[in-house]
Amino acid sequence: MSSGARVGENGARVEVCWHTMKRTTVKLPDDLDARLRYESQRRGCTVSELTREAIDLYLGGSDSQGRRRLLAASAGRSGREDVSERIEEILSKELGASHF
Repeated sequence: MSSGARVGENGARVEVCWHTMKRTTVKLPDDLDARLRYESQRRGCTVSELTREAIDLYLGGSDSQGRRRLLAASAGRSGREDVSERIEEILSKELGASHF
């Protein structure tokens, strides 16, 4: 990381830090580009930030700490704590007794 000091408009010393990054051009199909731009706008971040995050997660970078993330974890959260104990009862009620 590089850094430098400069004087701001009000005369105060301002410390400036920036990361050295490589510029890379990626060719995307129109639909993927549209999804990328939509998601970056939805999150309030730049396309570059979202792209770096996606590549880092895909390649198992610094955020993954060598473990795979469970992307669907909590996706079907019902708010009940006894579902695993009552699964057969719940399924028979929902699907009918003929499936068991």
